[in-house]
Amino acid sequence: MGKHCFLYFFMLFLVSEGLTKGVAGLACNWGLQSTHPLQANIVVKLMKDNGFNKVKLFEADPEALKALGKSGIQVMVGIPNDLLAPLASNVQAAVDWVQQNVSKYISQNGADIRYVAVGNEPFLKTYKDMFLHTTLPALQNIQAALIKAGLGQKVKVTVPLNADVYQSDSGLPSAGNFRADIHDLMISIIKFLRDNGGPLTINIYPFLSLYADPNFPVDFAFFNSTAAPVVDGSITYTNVYDANFDTLISALEKNGFGSMPVIIGEVGWPTDGNSNANIEYARRFNQGLLDRILAGKGTPKRRTPPEVYLFSLIDEDNKSTLPGNFERHWGVFNFDGSIKYQLKIGGGKGLVPAKGVKYLARQWCVMSPQASPSDPSVQESMTYACTYADCTSLGFGSSCGNLDPKKNASYAFNMYYQTMDQRKGTCSFNNRSVITTIDPSQGSCRYEIMIDLGKHERPRNSSAGRRPNSLIAALILAFMLIICGGL
Repeated sequence: MGKHCFLYFFMLFLVSEGLTKGVAGLACNWGLQSTHPLQANIVVKLMKDNGFNKVKLFEADPEALKALGKSGIQVMVGIPNDLLAPLASNVQAAVDWVQQNVSKYISQNGADIRYVAVGNEPFLKTYKDMFLHTTLPALQNIQAALIKAGLGQKVKVTVPLNADVYQSDSGLPSAGNFRADIHDLMISIIKFLRDNGGPLTINIYPFLSLYADPNFPVDFAFFNSTAAPVVDGSITYTNVYDANFDTLISALEKNGFGSMPVIIGEVGWPTDGNSNANIEYARRFNQGLLDRILAGKGTPKRRTPPEVYLFSLIDEDNKSTLPGNFERHWGVFNFDGSIKYQLKIGGGKGLVPAKGVKYLARQWCVMSPQASPSDPSVQESMTYACTYADCTSLGFGSSCGNLDPKKNASYAFNMYYQTMDQRKGTCSFNNRSVITTIDPSQGSCRYEIMIDLGKHERPRNSSAGRRPNSLIAALILAFMLIICGGL
């Protein structure tokens, strides 16, 4: 009887573990720059349903951290660049930040915070040395604050850096080294991270290689590439991802940090806002990336795969478009958690959409049939609408880039109307527009209806998503006890 019961309870353990953990090993970025953000609890459920058990936040958002509490998802919480200066100049400011944004959510909400990301790509050349003197002191102060809070062993520090912090004069990965202007600073940061058990975090974007250079071989940006390989001594590179990562590894080896742990903090492919940002390319790249992660495949110089955070989980319609219109379209899911394209995420599973999303009324604002696109008032109204709403899908080569002038205006009017929550008077445009209940979407061009923020109540229990699994486990336990009692 004892042996049988032991087996039954062992089976129970396996079943309950499988129910709570899902697909293991996937990580993602969760950005919050949206005019109509998806409710935090819905996003956490979306992650769990799709096998993401690690997430990187760009800021310590209270609702996100509460929702992540007791979810089983490990968290990297970010510190924005504009906080680097005050954190660098004042140790107490770092102590307060850790208390308010790390300790609090670990102790009160059960958030599994594993990393604090100090800054976000602070050494980008476009920042013109703005954060050059504050990043390392802020890193040091946050580390000291974590130790003071008793979290030095549990929570590690890192600095997410853009891949432009290293380069290769010959173009080959083996010649990789850190940029001359920040070389000494990089060595100091890496040494500090190593000494405190923190990883180096690097963001790699094959899409940007294609975006920045019209002569870049398109196929080399993907994993199943047929492009001419890059031969570097005894190593042959068939894609830019491996070549880029190994350029970093060469730089680390040259400077005495050959065994430094590395995290890829951001990597992905956008779906709109540029001719190379499309569904086909995004599916091809991200499926190749996921296949590598699930297979545990590394690079030629590092056979052990790094931890990889997919960029990004959902679209953000309020991000800056300074780098390009594609910035608002990195999500594997649309802003509302609906699926853009299907991916295989392991175990024979595909992506599943968000559940419980509530929308504004099913109506759109379009150009009036009596109005003319050549009317100067229409042009002025479009400019106004796109100043306050996201019209990046209208750009050349984008999903709505081939609309006729009337539908072009309708798209702009509708985006404004939806962004303004369909409020009365937001579909007027000098009487050049009307409200319709007929969906004007066509082909790849989607006329949105926004999330109804007023219908989403704040959750009473951030760990509610775990209850069904606990209930099933309890039922199985009761069943096993009955069986054991009858043996």
